[in-house]
Amino acid sequence: MTVDSLNVFLLAGALVLIAAVVAVRVSVRLGLPSLVLYLLIGVAIGESGLGIQFSDPDVARSFAYAALIVILAEGGLTTRWDQVRPVFGIGLALATVGVAVSTAVVAVICHYLLGLDWLPAILLGAIFAPTDAAAVFSTLRRLPLKRRLSGALESESGLNDAPAIVLVTILAAHSGPGDNFLVIGVTVVYELIGGAALGYVVGRLGAEILRRTALPASGLYPLVVLTLTVLAYGLGAFAHMSGFAAVYIAALVLGNSHLPHRGATRSFVEGLAWLAQIALFVMLGLLASPSDMPEAFLAAVVAGAALTFVARPISVWASTAPFMMTVREKIFLSWAGLRGAVPVVFATIPLAEGVEDADWLFAVVFIVSVLYTLIQAPTLPWLAARLGMVPAFATRDADVESAPLERLDADLIHVRVPPGSRLHGVEIGELRVPQGVNIALIVRGDTTTVPGPRTKLQHGDEILIVAPRALRRATESRLRAVGRRGRLAGWFGEHGREEPEDDED
Repeated sequence: MTVDSLNVFLLAGALVLIAAVVAVRVSVRLGLPSLVLYLLIGVAIGESGLGIQFSDPDVARSFAYAALIVILAEGGLTTRWDQVRPVFGIGLALATVGVAVSTAVVAVICHYLLGLDWLPAILLGAIFAPTDAAAVFSTLRRLPLKRRLSGALESESGLNDAPAIVLVTILAAHSGPGDNFLVIGVTVVYELIGGAALGYVVGRLGAEILRRTALPASGLYPLVVLTLTVLAYGLGAFAHMSGFAAVYIAALVLGNSHLPHRGATRSFVEGLAWLAQIALFVMLGLLASPSDMPEAFLAAVVAGAALTFVARPISVWASTAPFMMTVREKIFLSWAGLRGAVPVVFATIPLAEGVEDADWLFAVVFIVSVLYTLIQAPTLPWLAARLGMVPAFATRDADVESAPLERLDADLIHVRVPPGSRLHGVEIGELRVPQGVNIALIVRGDTTTVPGPRTKLQHGDEILIVAPRALRRATESRLRAVGRRGRLAGWFGEHGREEPEDDED
C-alpha cells in the first residue's frame, strides 16, 4: 500500500465511519439494530453502488472472526452476572439444544419445500441457528425487560455462536451425507465445554493478577482486560476448543470481578465494539452481490419464515421445557431471537471453503438477515408491553468506579448520581457507609465541596470516597442500595445486590 492509497483509504474510512455514527441515531429512532443500516451502507458503496470492489471470502472470514472476538468480549464485560446467573441454564439450553433443534427444523423444511439436498439444507439451518450478539445487546439494552428474559437472551447470544460456528465449519469442510453426525455432535460438545472452561480459567487468573498489580497508568487496565479475552480466544483455538466460548466466558468473569477502573474498561471496550460492528457489517455489505439476490429472494422468504415462525418457537419450547417459564415468556423469547448479521458472517465460511452454490447461499442468508430483522426488531417494545414483559418500575444504580491506592491498601471510589437515582436528597450521614470509610469530596457542576454529615446529594453529583480495600464491596453495595430505594433501603430489604425477581405471572 502506497502513501497515496493509504490517504484515500483513510479518507473513505473516515467518511463511512461518520455515516455509520449518524446511522446510529436513525436506527434508535426507528427502533432498528444499527447493524442493518451498516449492511446497507456496505451495499451502497459496493459493486452496484459507488463501485468499490471486494470479493475475497478468506479475508472476509478472517476479519469477521476478529470483529466477533471484540463484540463478544464487550458483551461479556458489560453483562451483569448477578442478573444472568439465575437464568444462565436457560441461556445455555437455548445455545445448545436450541441450536440443534433450530438447525434440524430449518433443514427439514428447506429440504422438502425448497428441494435442497440434505447437506446444503443442514448447512443453511446451522448458519441461521445462532442469534446475533450485537443485535440482541444493542436492542435489548434499550428495552426495559424483566431481568429473567434479558439475562436469558444475553447469555444465549453470547454462547450460541460457539456451537454454531463449529457445526458450520465442519459441514462446509465435508461434501457428502455419509458424514458421521455423532462425531460432529461430540466435537461440538467438546469444543463448547473446553472453550468455556478455558475462558473461566483465563478470566479468574487474569482478575487475580490485575487485583494484585498496580499498573503505572489507568489507561493500561482496559488494554490488559481486552488482551486477556483475546488470549482466551487464542488459547482455545490453539487447543482446538471453541475460542468464541472462551472469549465470552473470560470477559464475563473479568467484567464481574472487582477490578480497578471497571467503568473506564467498559467504556473503552464499548467503543471498540462499535468500531468492530461498523467495520464488520459494512464489509459484509461490500461482499454482497445485489445481482445474485433476485434469484435467491423467494428461497430467502421461505427459509426466513421457516426460521422465524416454526424453527425458533419449536427450539424455544424444547430448550425451556425443564425450566419454569410461562407461555408469554416463551412467546417473547421466540420472537426476540434476532439473527442480525452473524448468519451473514457464518455464510462467509462456505464461500471460503468453495462449497457449491455458496454465492446463492450467501445471498439467501443476507436477505433473511436484513428482511426479518427489519420485521422483528421494531415490534419488540410493543410485544414486550403486550405480554407484560416490562417491569413495573425501573431502578437506576449509582455509577460506581474505583481505583487502587496501593500505599494505603485502600481504594478510591468514584460515584456518579444519575437522573432517577434515589441518592438525590439523601444526606451524607444517612448513607451509613461502613465505619472507616471516608467521603472525601463532592463535585457539583464547577464547584467542589468537602461534605459534612448534613450535606445533601443531588442528581449529577460526583462523589469521591476513600475506602479500605476490605470494605470496598460493602461500600459499593450500600451506595447501590440507597440509589435504588433511598435512605431506608435496608428497611426495605434492599442490600445493593441483584436478586431474582418474583414471577408475577
